Amino acid sequence: MPDPKIVALIPARAGSRRLSQKNIRVLAGHPLLAYTITAALESRIFRDVIVSTDSARFAEIARHYGAEVPFLRPADLAGDLSPDIEWVEFTLRQLRELGRSYDCFSILRPTSPFRQGETIRRAWREFLAQDSVDSLRAVEKCSQHPGKMWLVSGGRMTPLLPQPPDQTPWHSTPYQALPEVYVQNASLEIAWTRNVFAGRSIAGNVLMPFFTRAYEGFDINGPLDWRIAEELLRGGEAVLPRVSRPPFPVAEVPE
Repeated sequence: MPDPKIVALIPARAGSRRLSQKNIRVLAGHPLLAYTITAALESRIFRDVIVSTDSARFAEIARHYGAEVPFLRPADLAGDLSPDIEWVEFTLRQLRELGRSYDCFSILRPTSPFRQGETIRRAWREFLAQDSVDSLRAVEKCSQHPGKMWLVSGGRMTPLLPQPPDQTPWHSTPYQALPEVYVQNASLEIAWTRNVFAGRSIAGNVLMPFFTRAYEGFDINGPLDWRIAEELLRGGEAVLPRVSRPPFPVAEVPE
């Protein structure tokens, strides 16, 4: 049986509060968006690579680097609080009306620039190897364990998680002795389109983990993240996908 048809969906709305215009901010010579488009194309698993944006300028940049922008995202689906299901459902329905249907989709966010084409291929192989899963989501081991987190109210604290009875409380337990806990990162998701059309859900009910390696899941959201990314590149600790196209002339965006 042939592999399911899969489309890459890259969200790149123009608004950003923590880091102005972060999706097109220039990193190592190219706008951030370029590296996710490049990784998606290099993975060679997608029938199409689609950028979802509310900005004509972002659309021009996306096309320069080889992605498609068949239509713009409506402004009411591009707010700070707009849930992913809204723009994903809109995009898949619009594509279907254009005669372009897919079995699966992958969300690839531009804020994870160190994700490579091979990262995406590895995730796709793992997804296809599993039966009866609705979706795959990238995760990494927590650096801040929820067993040591607290809720604060009225000058008092209570543990975020229920504590094990008749045992040392988690907040007093060495990190190494705590149960392993993983947190999702923004690098990638893969799911069946039936989740969206039948259940109006991205993840569905049965999720499988995809364990990112090294800095594959590093996510840039604020100025400190940006400085860390630049330092990782300077030190050779992280590598960006190799962009073969000439740089798009994006003016530097002030902090």
